[in-house]
Amino acid sequence: MTFLLALVGVLGVAASGPLIAAFPAVPALSMALWRNAVGTAVMAVPALVTDPRGFGRLRRREWGWSALAAVSLALHFAFFMTSIRMTTVAAATALVCLQAAWIALFQSLRGTRYGWRVGLGVLLAFSGVLVITGFDIGSGTEALIGDGLALVGGVLAAAYTLSGSKARATMSTSSYTTICYGLTSVLLLLMCLLAGEPIWGFDLNGWIGILALAVCSQILGHSAFNHLLSSLGPLTVSTLILLEIPGAALLAALFLGQVLPAGTVVGLAVILVGLFFVVRGQGRAQAKAASLAEPPAKEQGGT
Repeated sequence: MTFLLALVGVLGVAASGPLIAAFPAVPALSMALWRNAVGTAVMAVPALVTDPRGFGRLRRREWGWSALAAVSLALHFAFFMTSIRMTTVAAATALVCLQAAWIALFQSLRGTRYGWRVGLGVLLAFSGVLVITGFDIGSGTEALIGDGLALVGGVLAAAYTLSGSKARATMSTSSYTTICYGLTSVLLLLMCLLAGEPIWGFDLNGWIGILALAVCSQILGHSAFNHLLSSLGPLTVSTLILLEIPGAALLAALFLGQVLPAGTVVGLAVILVGLFFVVRGQGRAQAKAASLAEPPAKEQGGT
């Protein structure tokens, strides 16, 4: 079951970038609003059916972490989905998937000590960023701005993942996703109103794109990973999300005809290798910390 959920999650998030790019008539903020609104409506059903009074029993801590995750998610969508319209799907996806490196940096600032693998992985990952952005210089200012927005989106994705793992420690998947997606929808609605973006009146093709994004990327992709957070943890989930990079690049090439320069492909590969080192290094550090935290076994006395 865990493997199936992981596969569904990878395929769902990998489809996100290509779907956003395939329906440019719908503004990015509007599409982000509706994907979360639909996700809220769907995930609220099992939450209300299985435990209708569950929301009233939530503690301040759970509301707080869910709210922080929602703020991070809303801003993540605003930056990432806008970047998709400005640079290639593959570049934006790779840059936003740097969340694993950002998580390592966040935890390092809080005192977590990592070995050489994490340091090497971070260096490789950001070297790949330099390669991609270097090649995007020739594509114009818009592509570079898109790369920058995707980088910020990755930082926000890391904050969303870390906050969500705290909330999911004591919350069910349906309760957490209902609250998180619901608050995210409210924040995105405010952003749309402030930015003057339409939230209604799209043609049939636009609504098809919105529903496809909501079902594939939000309900199946994000919700699958949110469910896995409690059992696998943010580190393993971040590892699985790395598969979004080649998945999104392949889908964009097949359905959108986005052919990448050889240099950009090299940059994507370097980021992927770097992030693999980061997540594996984090795993070793956490395993070591867990073993040191275990109480020593009592010696058996002789007679």
